[in-house]
Amino acid sequence: MMPRRIKRQTGRFSRVDGIPYALPINSRSSPALMAAFTVDARRAAGLLPGNEVHPLRLWGNKSLLLVTVIDYRDTDIGPYIEFSVAIACTHGRKPAPPVLPLLFQKHYGLGQYVVDLPVSTEISVKGGKGIWGMPKHQANLDFHISERTVSSQYDKDGQLAVRIEIDRPGKAWLPLRASGANYCQFRGMLMKSFIYFRGKFAFRLGRKASARLTLGDHPRVQPLKKLGASSRPLFVGFFPESSGVLDDHFEAWFLSYPQLPREQPEGLESVVGLGLSQKWLPPPRAEGEDSAPRRLEAVTDDAGMGAHP
Repeated sequence: MMPRRIKRQTGRFSRVDGIPYALPINSRSSPALMAAFTVDARRAAGLLPGNEVHPLRLWGNKSLLLVTVIDYRDTDIGPYIEFSVAIACTHGRKPAPPVLPLLFQKHYGLGQYVVDLPVSTEISVKGGKGIWGMPKHQANLDFHISERTVSSQYDKDGQLAVRIEIDRPGKAWLPLRASGANYCQFRGMLMKSFIYFRGKFAFRLGRKASARLTLGDHPRVQPLKKLGASSRPLFVGFFPESSGVLDDHFEAWFLSYPQLPREQPEGLESVVGLGLSQKWLPPPRAEGEDSAPRRLEAVTDDAGMGAHP
């Protein structure tokens, strides 16, 4: 659970890279959807950098592609949507045995390697990438809650990148407190950050889980098409409202390879010129829609929450 060190920060403030934070760095009133699809573990390994991050293996050659979208409505840096596409992973000298990391998470360094992380605002890119090394970039995003489904779409440069839609998994009844580890690649380093979250959770497993994942034509997502993702999800989940804390502590290691990499890794030049704008790009366009921005109508759910207009 959340370290006492973080709780002791309450009432203090920081300014990092020009971004003001009231500590701890938290969010409130944030709906979130989650979906997990099985993928080819050997192909997934090809997307992981260095030699110490490995796809989590469930059975045989199966790993997990994790899609998590959070509609952050109340944060120190304003509201924004975060669309995470990641591979479930372990951290260590060699791959972990199947399944066991789910039971012994700390021992095997269980977490997710974030492949792509579009967000709504420039300030979120500046903080998330510049401080924690997350692969954030600004994109066209939406988050839509209806009576039967929860969906989000991510467009980039006028092209569809990823769309996820889950069938709502019933009433959110399970009080959940959990933590997670994100592994990311930035500046030639593997960076690990920690998040703690809580809220009432609804979920479905196996055949009862229902979702539709669409991978578009944008170049950023073409490697995901080679993973052989299952057509049906293994798991779906929904928080009508959640709260989270991002730890200001993070870890980093140099990424190493058998030979010196020829390509220069993305570095601080990608964030040093960014400002603190909280302005969103226009929402993504529906198929066949003209260039006018789409307005999403709010639909009240079990917790009285709605989608952003």
